[in-house]
Amino acid sequence: MINISMLISNSEVSGPGGLFDFNATLPLVAIQFILLMVLLNILLYNPLLTIIEERKEYILTNLGKASELLSEANKLTQQYEQELDNVRKEAQLEITNSQKIHKEILEVELNISQKYIDNLLDTIQKDLLAKKNIALNSLDEIVQSLCVDIEARLSI
Repeated sequence: MINISMLISNSEVSGPGGLFDFNATLPLVAIQFILLMVLLNILLYNPLLTIIEERKEYILTNLGKASELLSEANKLTQQYEQELDNVRKEAQLEITNSQKIHKEILEVELNISQKYIDNLLDTIQKDLLAKKNIALNSLDEIVQSLCVDIEARLSI
């Protein structure tokens, strides 16, 4: 603050107009300002605008490509999900069919085994019945012979 007040107090110019005197330097300053604007426009502003425009176009093209890739990825995702659902359904049908086939095979094998066991039991039962009859017949013969022996001994 002290420096500003000293600057203002020291900048007093003697003569007409004081600090803001409009003399021949004003057009010179205006020409310098216009020259500076033209040079800055040529050297800095136009190249900067072209770089900004190129960057804008680059960003827009990349955004367009990204949106296309995203939509394509979404389509592929939907397609793969649909294929996955179809494969799951087919696998479930295959499992169900396989279970039915194995169940039928098991029932057939169980029926065959049951028939074999029934036939085996019938054969064993017939064999045992035949052996029983043979044993009873031989037992009858033995009993008859014993009865005859007992009668012969008792009659003596």
